[in-house]
This record gives sequence, structure tokens and C-alpha cells, in this order.
Amino acid sequence: MNTDIARIAEALDRAARSAEPLAQFSGSTAFSLDDAYRIQRASMQRRYADGEHSIGIKLGFTSRAKMMQMGVDSLIWGWLSNTMVEEDGGLIDLARYIHPRVEPEVCFLTRRAIDRPLTLLEVSNHVEAVAPALEIIDSRYQAFKFSLEDVVADNCSSAGLTIGPWSSNFSGLDNAGVVMRLDGRVAQAGSTAAILGNPLRSLVHASRLLHAAELELPAGSLVMAGAACAAVALYPGVHVSVDVHSVGQSSFSVRGDHGGVSHE
Repeated sequence: MNTDIARIAEALDRAARSAEPLAQFSGSTAFSLDDAYRIQRASMQRRYADGEHSIGIKLGFTSRAKMMQMGVDSLIWGWLSNTMVEEDGGLIDLARYIHPRVEPEVCFLTRRAIDRPLTLLEVSNHVEAVAPALEIIDSRYQAFKFSLEDVVADNCSSAGLTIGPWSSNFSGLDNAGVVMRLDGRVAQAGSTAAILGNPLRSLVHASRLLHAAELELPAGSLVMAGAACAAVALYPGVHVSVDVHSVGQSSFSVRGDHGGVSHE
């Protein structure tokens, strides 16, 4: 399997760099979820070798319904790198992506290393701040279709993000209203309660996943807690914003030209 891990990791890395989709691997090469995480790490190591560096992690399947749908009992997770960060309030270029979608999230900043499994009571001592965020997800697979193993290998579709102003106000975060607008019109609305009942629980799960992988997350890392609402497709010229009640806002605009985004 080592040969397949290296081959798939290289192909996914190449697809991300070129913004060209590829066929799902699970249909032709059987690999386990553990192998998928090995592929994920090998693919990210290629990026680190070229000068990128890790800035934190993102979590997926933070919805109980989504866990049941996929037949899993835990979150999935991927890595964030410095080149994924887009300017809050800035202009993004769709040419960087294949078929990007955006979803509203909250992002945490750690003040202490997460180096062991944490309880919900302990999490507050490890968090410095929270911010509204927008995550751009972009599967490297054709038609945005994949198996569980495929998406994990593809770094859980991590592609881009914006982060709004940091806040130390965690009150009401368990059920804060979330509204994402496209060109001022409400595209998605929900609550942070959709994120495991409380986004802080994502940090509890993250600490367990990191411990199981024999890894730790340094102080000063970002943790994208998961989507509060469904993702929507991006298109040229659109302005996207998210408002998380009592936390703040984040936004970006998309260049008005297509920038070669259509690859299918």
C-alpha cells in the first residue's frame, strides 16, 4: 500500500495545484480510512516541502445527521495551511479552485497546546478567542463526488478560508444565530447548535482525534469547528458574508470574471 499512498498523495497534490479534477480513487484502489489519513498526511508533506506550513486543522461531519448518513461515529479532519487563508473582506480568484463552495463556520484560536484528550470543561482553558469564518471547500474529485475514504485522503476538501475579527466573548456560542448572505440575500441560516450542539464540542473531538493520531496541536493554532449550515456554490462577481450573532462578521468578494474556474 505504500506505493499507492505515495501515488495517490502525489495525484491529489497535483490536482490541487493545477485546479484540475481527477477521478475518485476508491473505485479502482481499495484503501482503508487509516490509509486515507496516511495519504492526507503524505499529500500535505509535499506542500510543506515546498514552503507552506500548517496553521491548524478543520473538522468535518460535525452534524450528527451527517455522521449517521455516512455510517461513522466520529468527526473527520484535515489540515489548514498558510496559503489557504484569503483576506477577510478581500477579493478571491476562482482560478485557484476547481468547483468551490462556501459554508459558514466559527473558528477558534488556541492559547495552549492541545496535547491530550480534553473534556468540555477543560476546553475553555485551551481557547484564546473565537471568530466568524467562511470556509471554501473544493473537492479535487470530478463532480464533487467521493467516498468517505476519498474525501479524507483529499484533506477533507480543505481549500480556503476567511476569518473575521477575533472575540473573547463565548457566551451564547452554543446557540448563536448564523446567517450567510450572497449579494445581501440570505442564502443559508441556522444556529451554531448544529455544530455538535455546541462548537466547543468540536475541540473535544479534535483533542481525541489528535491523541489517537499521536499528534498535538500547538498554541496559536486555528481550529475550524465545522459548518453551521449547508455549503453553496461560488460564482463570479458574488459577495459572500456571514454574521454569527454575538461573535461578528466575515466576508469576501469573488472576481467578476470566470478566471478559468470551469474544469468539467
